[in-house]
Amino acid sequence: MIFKGSAVALVTPFLETGIDFETLGKLVEYHIKNHTDALVVCGTTGEATTMSDDEQLAVIKYVVDKVQKRIPVIAGTGSNDTMHSIYLSQEAERLGVDGLLVITPYYNKTNQSGLKIHFETIAKSVGLPIILYNVPGRTSMNLKPSLVAELAKIDNIVAVKEASGDLAQVAEIARLVPKDFAIYSGNDDSILQLLSVGGSGVISVLANVCPKETHDLVQKFFDGDIEGARELQLGMKPLINALFIEVNPIPVKTAMNLLGFDVGKLRLPLYQMDDKNLEVLKQELVNRGFKL
Repeated sequence: MIFKGSAVALVTPFLETGIDFETLGKLVEYHIKNHTDALVVCGTTGEATTMSDDEQLAVIKYVVDKVQKRIPVIAGTGSNDTMHSIYLSQEAERLGVDGLLVITPYYNKTNQSGLKIHFETIAKSVGLPIILYNVPGRTSMNLKPSLVAELAKIDNIVAVKEASGDLAQVAEIARLVPKDFAIYSGNDDSILQLLSVGGSGVISVLANVCPKETHDLVQKFFDGDIEGARELQLGMKPLINALFIEVNPIPVKTAMNLLGFDVGKLRLPLYQMDDKNLEVLKQELVNRGFKL
């Protein structure tokens, strides 16, 4: 298992001229200080699809060097082009990451047989542990539980990030996979529910602004404090809703700027929030005790 607990799906700070490495370093230290259990860089929340390969690999290298093995670093290296995903995965391995997050293909998509070969081919190309990433709301491809169970037989495919929003599907995956195969929530609004059927943690957008609380939610569950975990899950639900009032990562990056993290602008086609939604986000941050 690469990690157990709360991994942050880290935003990427941008300057007009490229990556803001100084702010990125501050974010890394902020998360380590606040008990985040692992860092996921260059994923959806990190706007990897708007980054060049050179930028993506530079971010991965910087974070690996900054962390110095204090917590695991997981790199998003997925693509709808299997060969491109192999290239990114091999380069990330060379740079010293602890694991890879590999999304299902999107746009050109494939069938379940194609998905199997896609992930098998990537897994054979590296020695690193791989987390499958299933988010059909974005990719229009669902990684079925039976296929997850097949892929779990491959030595270095060790986990799945489940963001289908279908808890019955999560339960079926948990029923089919080996006990040492990790299931991570990809939905902040149902962390506790996923843990209850055998999940190992979360890869979280929420953790960008509430790292300690997200860690504590998972840890309380594992410590047997179900009521404490429930209070955190339900208490943060209004803020979670606001963080997904528009497509991720628009609200979370906006929230971080409101809180003084200075992570820069979104890259097109992502754009600033509608005024009405922005007011909702501001109010929920205030309700949660933040000062804007």
